[in-house]
Amino acid sequence: MDGEIAGKAANDPYCNMDFMSSKRCVWVPGPVIVGAGPSGLAVAACLKEKGVPSLIIERSNCIASLWQLKTYDRLKLHLPKQFCELPLMPFPQDFPTYPSKQQFIKYLEAYAKRFEIRPVFNQRVVNAAFDKNLGFWRVRTAAEGTEAPETEYVCRWMIAATGENAEAVVPKIEGMEGFKGDVVHTSGYKSGGFYKGKKVLVVGCGNSGMEVCLDLCNHNASPSLVVRDTVHILPREMLGRSTFGLSMWLLKWLPIRLVDRFLLVVSWLILGDTGRFGLDRPQVGPLELKNLTGKTPVLDVGTLDKIKSGDIKVCPSIRRLKHQSVEFVDGRIENFDAIILATGYKSNVPSWLKESEMFSDKDGLPKRPFPNGWKGECGLYAVGFTKRGLLGASIDAKNIADDIESCWRAEAKHLSAFSWPHSMQIKNI
Repeated sequence: MDGEIAGKAANDPYCNMDFMSSKRCVWVPGPVIVGAGPSGLAVAACLKEKGVPSLIIERSNCIASLWQLKTYDRLKLHLPKQFCELPLMPFPQDFPTYPSKQQFIKYLEAYAKRFEIRPVFNQRVVNAAFDKNLGFWRVRTAAEGTEAPETEYVCRWMIAATGENAEAVVPKIEGMEGFKGDVVHTSGYKSGGFYKGKKVLVVGCGNSGMEVCLDLCNHNASPSLVVRDTVHILPREMLGRSTFGLSMWLLKWLPIRLVDRFLLVVSWLILGDTGRFGLDRPQVGPLELKNLTGKTPVLDVGTLDKIKSGDIKVCPSIRRLKHQSVEFVDGRIENFDAIILATGYKSNVPSWLKESEMFSDKDGLPKRPFPNGWKGECGLYAVGFTKRGLLGASIDAKNIADDIESCWRAEAKHLSAFSWPHSMQIKNI
């Protein structure tokens, strides 16, 4: 910025000199959406359908970066496609019931193209805060991998769409720094082919941990599975229908505890007593537990048979790691060539969103439970934090678009006529 404009900015009550010296400021007439995953795309499409423009800011170089860059090759949707489609556009009819990773990415790319969604890529949000004096959100971003100056986006509405799976959760395990084998989070795992002939310890018995173990078996590795807690394992399908779809149908007629009892009885008939193999079930039923804690039951795709046959060994929690071995809490010590951490992900909202009413600092999730966690104060919204997958994200996206549209029409004239000081170098996009 030249001296003349900087001098004007010094007398401008709306401008902050520390911003103006090294940043450009961009006025966004509609909402700014942080995150170009399925949730961000869904809300952008719903807004577009209502004639409300928006801008998506994405730290990676592509849409759905978690799916494209941080998932393993054999991944498929765990739920039938009708429960995973985004608003306004179903999956292609020729897609299988459980689309593959590649098919889902293809669907998302077609979705973005259809609704002309063009995110700003390689922009990491450093800070997003509501300016009470200005009456707008100020979203500061830095270009990833470059020394380009920061950009500040100014907008009336701000939508957090970074979701529950923004950052990998890597537990602290005693001795990890001294372990000589490979230690990788599932975000860096691609295929069991890299571990052929090796002994691999998988930490975490959720859907990812179970599926990684199966993938390792199929590539002639020798996996063991650390089960640190109780877990509900259900067949992916029962009585000729998807377990999830059947559950949703039963919940229309029966209370949740009765549906849980039904699921557990049918699961016992199909899978047997999982406790015999070190996979004890929680006292609370699978659907009730999901509602209370967000913990998703495992939908078995063949891993349990490998556990029953002994191809996958079940282990207790880890006490410590040593040079080439793992000591478990029961005192057993065993050598492993590699450790894969299927320990999940977490929200990163507290690291960039500066507000304390809507989101919890503890877990980065909305304080109000579903279905009421999508709206905050001062034009702040959240999508993709329901712990109910893409179905929950779609519900939130529709609610947000409806809510913003209701005041968009009334405010559009005022916003378009808003006279910004020349020194802010506001640009429409």
